[in-house]
Amino acid sequence: MRAVLAVLLACVAGACAHDATRTPDLVSIQALVPDIDLDIRYAGRDNFTGAPVPGYDAPRCLLLRPAAEALARADAALRPQGYRLRIFDCYRPRRAVQAFMAWIDAPDDPTAKATYYPNLDKRALRGDYIAPTSGHSRAATVDLTLLRCDAGACGPLDMGTPFDFFDPAANTDAPGLTGAQRANRQRLVDAMRAAGFRNYPMEWWHFTLDPEPAPDVAYDVPVR
Repeated sequence: MRAVLAVLLACVAGACAHDATRTPDLVSIQALVPDIDLDIRYAGRDNFTGAPVPGYDAPRCLLLRPAAEALARADAALRPQGYRLRIFDCYRPRRAVQAFMAWIDAPDDPTAKATYYPNLDKRALRGDYIAPTSGHSRAATVDLTLLRCDAGACGPLDMGTPFDFFDPAANTDAPGLTGAQRANRQRLVDAMRAAGFRNYPMEWWHFTLDPEPAPDVAYDVPVR
């Protein structure tokens, strides 16, 4: 009874963790969109930590089924307009979030700072940019961008900043964008909103299904 009460209290506080003895019903987006463009950064070294992140054993995009189906709808709606989605991240195990917090406390790497947070102190990333709990662990949040496709060749649109650029310039409605950059961001927001996702205003690439299928659950099974 005490264990059950502890779990209930944790859920009320918004920190309910999934029972490690159960497996969430995670769906690979490739099961719904076989040719989806995946660039899963945390499974390799091309990310702000400079190394594969714990929990990412494979470069896959896994989501709860409602989120995966909504993401597939967004991609399908964009294709007749000459656009496609490129996915950077989907479900994120809790152990990866913990690794990010440890990274914040580690000494600066000059290359990472110049690339990902040139205008901010590393400690300032805690909270708004890198939080101790992540919506990605609830398996209904995605990071992504838009590709423009012409004559069978696709390339990323200019969004004004790269993915995971920790800076006010990455805010979805940041000042100083060119007209094309602002239009590209808005096109992405509109496409994702039409499929049922809401944008996180501090990151133009970050979207969460609304409402979330499991808002009080943080999963920790590895991505495989």
